[in-house]
Amino acid sequence: MRNGGNPFNEISTNMNQLAFKMYLKPNTIEEYQKRHDMIWPELKQLLKDTGIGSYHIYHDPETNCLFAFQQTDGRDSQSLGDNPIVKKWWKYMSDLMETNEDHSPIQLDLAEVFSL
Repeated sequence: MRNGGNPFNEISTNMNQLAFKMYLKPNTIEEYQKRHDMIWPELKQLLKDTGIGSYHIYHDPETNCLFAFQQTDGRDSQSLGDNPIVKKWWKYMSDLMETNEDHSPIQLDLAEVFSL
């Protein structure tokens, strides 16, 4: 979902939004949270430098699914797979998540159906 006209985007008319789902392996939420609490400074800086102004991840314990939401004025995090830092992070997280062969998280983009 990309939306530059959302009223919540008053700061920048070029702001994009992206919502997607990812999937955790069973019994990994605590470790997933721990690793994100200690996110690598170089990854955090890369995300900011790329234009990601807001990135939120939520967990649904019933389905073990992660819901992610980003606002960016540049590339989104999932499009940074060519970056060595991102590749290293994906590999580091691959024991906790359902992934593709390149260790990138299996992701399902979500379409916006309502915005207030």
